[in-house]
Amino acid sequence: MKLYLKPGKEKSILHYHPWVFKNSIQRMEENPEKGDIVEVLDFHGNFLAKGYYHPSSQIAIRILEWSKPINIDEHWWAEKIGQALERRKNLSERFQTNALRYVFGEADFLPGLIVDQYGEFLVLQALTAGIERVKPLVSEILMSLCKPKGIYERGDADVRALEGLPIQNGTLAGENPPDEIEISENGKSFLVNVKEGQKTGFFLDQRENRRIVSEYTSGKDVLDCFCYTGGFSIYALKAGANSVVSVDSSRSALDFLEKNKKINHLSESSHQSVEADAFQILRNYRDQGSKFDVIVIDPPKFAPTKASLDKALRAYKDINLLAMKLLNPEGILASFSCSGGATLEDFKKVIGWAGKDAKKEVQIIRVLSQAEDHPVRVSYPESEYLKGLVCRVR
Repeated sequence: MKLYLKPGKEKSILHYHPWVFKNSIQRMEENPEKGDIVEVLDFHGNFLAKGYYHPSSQIAIRILEWSKPINIDEHWWAEKIGQALERRKNLSERFQTNALRYVFGEADFLPGLIVDQYGEFLVLQALTAGIERVKPLVSEILMSLCKPKGIYERGDADVRALEGLPIQNGTLAGENPPDEIEISENGKSFLVNVKEGQKTGFFLDQRENRRIVSEYTSGKDVLDCFCYTGGFSIYALKAGANSVVSVDSSRSALDFLEKNKKINHLSESSHQSVEADAFQILRNYRDQGSKFDVIVIDPPKFAPTKASLDKALRAYKDINLLAMKLLNPEGILASFSCSGGATLEDFKKVIGWAGKDAKKEVQIIRVLSQAEDHPVRVSYPESEYLKGLVCRVR
């Protein structure tokens, strides 16, 4: 099946961007269905690439291959998945972990496919109709290459609805995972619920950032906002923080944090869990005159798209302004944004605006990004989503 682009619309493909938008298509020789492999040709009929098609999505084609002679068959999928695994073969040892992202969608040249390892189990996300179609094949390949106890599907991501796909959670192959899987990371232990936890159960992309931020916490009073199951909190406590206050609006997340404290043999006296809205609790602490030496701000994505950017930047500014007012002189603010719609420059501006309104001098001392198993593909800038700034505030 062949699909022709409008004049000039081939430029992004020639630069190896993996998306073709619906409004770039001039005509089709046939009527491909969801997930069908199509050849993409320029206006003059010259071959450009192959990808899978979706008739009603704004992203009509996701490119899989730029070489015409290569067929997208079982061998192709096995080879591409194997290459993604090979790129990560030394990461477990380097990061002392048994929890990694094995496949990161377009950034690993496999659009729409996410595969995460948690101990002896894998979690798979099929985010597009094209991946949904080959999901049984992908599961078979993963069982053969990785030999996990089982593969669990998390088919509840919002983007599936855009592809016309239903919510679909459950075991794809092998054993059903337990409700709690213990993972290790840089000498720390965490319990993960892959069936109901955020994302696929844990924020694997923050692995190195947790370690880096913990370097500033020894002997300090720390506030960890949007703490989830306590990633930054556990690292701070293990690094010798004087005290840690962990804030999250989810009771179940805080219950997991308490379990994570126990399996890491941490003292109860130096830690407090607070179930609250982060914006409100920061205002309460401000009104009470509370002070901290280190504050971590790691909120959910406020700007998933460019359309929501302005509102999101105001929210990022407000939360960081509140945090700055609670810091002791020369305090450390570790602030993050996982919003794909906001760039690093947008985020730096937000920190600048917050500093100005808080009447604080701010120095950026570290610029952070996502972990190595979440690579940024240069031809696909959308794969760079996590931004972090470690700031000194005075």
